[in-house]
Amino acid sequence: MRIWLDGALQEAGRARVSVFDHGLTVGDGVFETVKAERGRAFALTRHLERLAHSARGLGLPEPDLDEVRRGCAAVLDANPMPLGRLRITYTGGESPLGSDRGDAPATLVIAVGEATRRPDTTAAVTVPWTRNERGALSGLKTTSYGENVVALARARERGASEALFGNTVGSLCEGTGSNVFVVLDGELHTPPLTSGCLAGITRALTVAWAGAKETDLPLDALERAEEIFLTSTLRDVQAVTRLDGRQLGDVPGPVTRAAMSAFDAGAAADFDPR
Repeated sequence: MRIWLDGALQEAGRARVSVFDHGLTVGDGVFETVKAERGRAFALTRHLERLAHSARGLGLPEPDLDEVRRGCAAVLDANPMPLGRLRITYTGGESPLGSDRGDAPATLVIAVGEATRRPDTTAAVTVPWTRNERGALSGLKTTSYGENVVALARARERGASEALFGNTVGSLCEGTGSNVFVVLDGELHTPPLTSGCLAGITRALTVAWAGAKETDLPLDALERAEEIFLTSTLRDVQAVTRLDGRQLGDVPGPVTRAAMSAFDAGAAADFDPR
């Protein structure tokens, strides 16, 4: 396995990042996960725009997106695989211990790992913790993922693959690594970005291609939903057929199936939709 580290390909076993890197010591970094199919990165332009947005929001130096593109291409060329999870990580670089940043340049790591196609259906749970829609990191894809680790572990304990959050005012927000869509009275809805959810790439494409409405919804909308599905880079559109022990069905519902078809058609027509 070869990865991209600060401007060049390196053997993964020999690549080294400082133990004082701010991404390691305090989670001062941003990242993107990109689906790669046979050496091609899906929606890479959108992912790079979000990487830059997250970096600005965190106060990191503007990433050199041309270098990131070169690194992605080099990593995918060096590690051929049918389906991969391409991970771009950009951190505050070597810094003093504590929250203050140092003067060292930012760290850029790009790596890829093999992935398998997700099943069409999954189970999810709700968790008692909340997303802070007014927090400093709201809407940014940062490496500060401790809350997600805890919530996802709770989901795994209950036989589910995802945990869903409300926000501080009791509105439906998002999953640990996904956006959530619900069908109410036959209409497709997803929480707006003001809920504190991440501006998911797959979410935005699904809204455009499947015609979903962005709607502020109470968390208990999940209890009334006729169908629920998740979107993310490697899930694409995935039906939730069990939520907190409530069975919604054994197969994707009709609105979810239509969204799956719309997403597949849109992705097939344009692998880097702008």
